[in-house]
Amino acid sequence: MIKKYYLLSPGPTPIPEKVLSAAAEPIIHHRTAEFSKIFMEVTEGLKYVFQTKEDVYILASSGTGAMETAVINTLSPGDKVITLNGGKFGERWGNICRAFGLDTKEIIVPWGEDYPPEKLAEDLKQNPGVKAVFATLSETSTGAIFDIKGFGEVVSKTEAILVVDGISGLGATPCQMDEWKIDVLVTGSQKSFMIPPGLAYIAFSPKGWKMVETSKLPKFYYDIKKYRKNLEKQTTPWTPAVSLIIQQGKALDLIKSIGLENLLKHHAILGEATRAGVKAIGLELLAKKPGNILTAIKTPAGVDGNKLVKTMQNKYMAYISNAQDPHKGEFFRIAHLGYMGGFDITTALTALEMTLLDLGYNQFQPGASVAAAEKILREGWE
Repeated sequence: MIKKYYLLSPGPTPIPEKVLSAAAEPIIHHRTAEFSKIFMEVTEGLKYVFQTKEDVYILASSGTGAMETAVINTLSPGDKVITLNGGKFGERWGNICRAFGLDTKEIIVPWGEDYPPEKLAEDLKQNPGVKAVFATLSETSTGAIFDIKGFGEVVSKTEAILVVDGISGLGATPCQMDEWKIDVLVTGSQKSFMIPPGLAYIAFSPKGWKMVETSKLPKFYYDIKKYRKNLEKQTTPWTPAVSLIIQQGKALDLIKSIGLENLLKHHAILGEATRAGVKAIGLELLAKKPGNILTAIKTPAGVDGNKLVKTMQNKYMAYISNAQDPHKGEFFRIAHLGYMGGFDITTALTALEMTLLDLGYNQFQPGASVAAAEKILREGWE
């Protein structure tokens, strides 16, 4: 049987054909009016997704590069910060902060659990002098989303800034930088922005820029002041990833043609359909507050979770993601992010059912997950 590859991971995500083909066009020089025009159009388009009037800066890096940029451009050695660790990527905020000598108060949130703004307010009161709070919009390792709007209300009443990892969430779940009082927002290209890995994006509020002006942490390649100075000249301080930026321009055209509100609604339908499908065959979700970026599903009793993921990938070519350490095998993750449609969801659920049956788990009616998802998809199809 011919096997077709299905990319169902939370990054990289599938890429539209027009965006893929843009990378095959002849390369152009980056210090030209031709590229500057494209570069500025992309910069403006990013502001639309960020929902901000502030400039958005393009980095040639993965999303982690933007996370480091956020830290080193706003803080000074010994500054006190709070990092919210509800999974691998919240944990990363703490690792970066400690690497640069910051006094880091790491708040551990059990994987899949919520952390309400009221708790953040209490923790800020108990830790006077905090300069920054680092949070995650969508914790990619668990599928949970956090109340960033609520965090913004809390942090805005203090001297601290709110720094948010929107790498997997931005463009797939509501996140309005200016209205929600986010001071630094970062994201990456390989999620809902629908291009390959390799670019990261970052924006600062006026409050965030005030912190930039006093920051004393070491920086060179990621010195955001250099990016701001060069943006005034419609260029970048270092050689940009030309083809990726051209691809991002094509993808942003698609995003704007769909409309951000419609794109968020689309992700909500895919998320709801996935959750309905897995519940219909008796499986449990990990996250107490699941988002529309991906669904984390607990491995049913008696099933080898690692083997489940490998079977879906190797036999059915359905590339979902395993849980990350230290929970590998305990749950698995199906993404519904970026350039995905309803039939990606039914494909994922079909492959999941067939895999479970292969592994001897038959405590469900075959086809039940797809039927449940189809109901949601048909109601939302336009």
